[in-house]
Amino acid sequence: MSSLKDICSALPLDPLPPNRGRDPKLPHAPIRTPNLTAEEERLALKNALRYFPPSHHATLAPEFAQELRQYGHIYMYRFCPTLRMRAYPIDQYPCCTRQAASIMLMIMNNLDPAVAQFPQELVTYGGNGQVFSNWAQFRLVMHYLSEMTEEQTLVMYSGHPMGLFPSLPSSPRAIITNGMVIPNYSSRNQYEKMFALGVSMYGQMTAGSYCYIGPQGIVHGTLLTVLNAGRRYLGSDDLKGRVFVTSGLGGMSGAQAKAAVIAGCIGVIAEVDETPLRKRHEQGWLMEVTSSMEHCIKLQYLNKCRPTSHSTTATWATYCYMFSIERATFCYILLTSLSYFSNFLIRERLLLEYQRTGELLVDLGSDQTSLHNPYNGGYYPVQLSFRQANQLMSTDPKGFQTTVQESLRRHVEAINKLSDAGMFFWDYGNAFLLEAQRAGGKVEKVGGGATEFRYPSYVQHIMGDIFSLGFGPFRWVCTSGDPKDLALTDDIAATVLEGISANVSDRIRQQYNDNIRWIREAGKHKMVVGSQARILYSDQKGRICIALAINQAIADGRVSAPVVISRDHHDVSGTDSPFRETSNVYDGSAFCADMAVQNFVGDAFRGATWVALHNGGGVGWGEVMNGGFGLLLDGSEEAAKRARLMLNWDVSNGVARRCWSGNSNAYETIQHTMEENRQLRVTMPFPVQDERVLDRALQA
Repeated sequence: MSSLKDICSALPLDPLPPNRGRDPKLPHAPIRTPNLTAEEERLALKNALRYFPPSHHATLAPEFAQELRQYGHIYMYRFCPTLRMRAYPIDQYPCCTRQAASIMLMIMNNLDPAVAQFPQELVTYGGNGQVFSNWAQFRLVMHYLSEMTEEQTLVMYSGHPMGLFPSLPSSPRAIITNGMVIPNYSSRNQYEKMFALGVSMYGQMTAGSYCYIGPQGIVHGTLLTVLNAGRRYLGSDDLKGRVFVTSGLGGMSGAQAKAAVIAGCIGVIAEVDETPLRKRHEQGWLMEVTSSMEHCIKLQYLNKCRPTSHSTTATWATYCYMFSIERATFCYILLTSLSYFSNFLIRERLLLEYQRTGELLVDLGSDQTSLHNPYNGGYYPVQLSFRQANQLMSTDPKGFQTTVQESLRRHVEAINKLSDAGMFFWDYGNAFLLEAQRAGGKVEKVGGGATEFRYPSYVQHIMGDIFSLGFGPFRWVCTSGDPKDLALTDDIAATVLEGISANVSDRIRQQYNDNIRWIREAGKHKMVVGSQARILYSDQKGRICIALAINQAIADGRVSAPVVISRDHHDVSGTDSPFRETSNVYDGSAFCADMAVQNFVGDAFRGATWVALHNGGGVGWGEVMNGGFGLLLDGSEEAAKRARLMLNWDVSNGVARRCWSGNSNAYETIQHTMEENRQLRVTMPFPVQDERVLDRALQA
């Protein structure tokens, strides 16, 4: 068994470690089909061998060639460490600086088998969200970080460590870019070739920036989405007994079941792959597993008997006993290795029930499969079993693509009919409607813009206004690994938000109250998978105050070790994504990416410990640009200064852009922020108040 010291000692070459290949006990990424020419295969092999001295080429070349032809990529399984990958306490890493150690901790958390979707392929989530392209890169990065001083910066090119370069103590310790491709060549097919060649990489959002914290990272956003969907579509804060039908239990989609339970509704989530299903069930994120469609339908009929007053509680309790469920907070998950229980056939079965009985058994609907990656394991078509789909995916990629598109059309047809009957459906920003439209599904919006479909994205109808208020997914990781530190930081965050919420508008207070409720109850829901991490949605003031309060607690010794703060890139200013984060930007700039790039650059010189900029994430390669950061709080005055300066920018950048695009929430938010910070001066838009001025000018 290797140790942390071993994996920080550069590449093990004398002797080479044994090649154990793929671990059969772990889930593995689908076989990739880059369709390389003979010359491109030769180039891919040559590129992989340049990590090693020529004395090892005769040994490594044949096995790398086999990996390329068998799996569609050279992962270098020989160099996968035998050490259990997890977030070890920060003081255990052999480093010269704690900033470097914090990056190592976050990398290892991203590759923890309890966290990562396909750990041996270095995929954290989304089917292809890579931390690195191969295991040689991992080992070199860990080695560089172990030697790094506070006057060096690690430069990362799409998984490849370019090296340590001299810099200032105030500079980031790591600068990460993933998938920076000339725009005209940023296509899916080009990506598959570039990834196979080892020259570019899809970092998703928080995989390639080392900031993923397991499915908890999306639970809270999913919870807020479901709660606000209830408010918008159902006119109620109370979702008890309401039915939410969706799909996906892989990386980030695995959060849906837990979010449904916390929201108080009935979650029916389809999953065709048994591995993530069992994983979520073992982690306690699922409350029941069934392969029976009829059992699911029966339980939804049971929902019609939910209590409306205390007088009916006894009747409900009897039903609960019969079906072994808990009152008002339960989640059902459909499992089968056969694809006819996949999400769209759940919808077809619900449609059939409605047509037979007039009973609409679903209130809210969505989809969270990895449709940014539709033809390589992100979506499984109805016509095939899970095993058949994986086989066709590798043997006949074009045939598989045709099958997926046919399935998407069928999926959309069922959704349209259920929606006509009264189900409220939204796109979850996973490129579902985008890919359905490309497949010929009837999702067009008559007279709609380039980013609009028959159904709104959850940003357009639900979360967009929240982003424009400056709220977004703020995170922290306790590097001690001690649950006591996490519990204390939970209390610090809740106390801070309670203090701020007393003096804000009603609209802002509702968001604070949702998050105070969340953080006060977070511990009991046992959401920690991997690192001792937490997430909540907060605005600029809340984020800064929480960071400063945690930093002070570290200085006082109440929190035993440094804390890393971060966020999902899925935020107010981290991401330019016309079909998700910026889908409610209507001034024609939805396809512009200045905000994400400026966010990355601005965070870098305002004090972030590391920064990352990615092509791709959420809705797919070539569809989005996103920037992220990590910042280490160590209790010092310097850390407090960095947090204050960087977090001010990290939020205001996006609010200012949204304000300029015409969003009224963002206008009010940035105006209020300027009043509180006299150094901030934002160019404010003058709206056209009389549209007839435009009509007259254009007619003339």
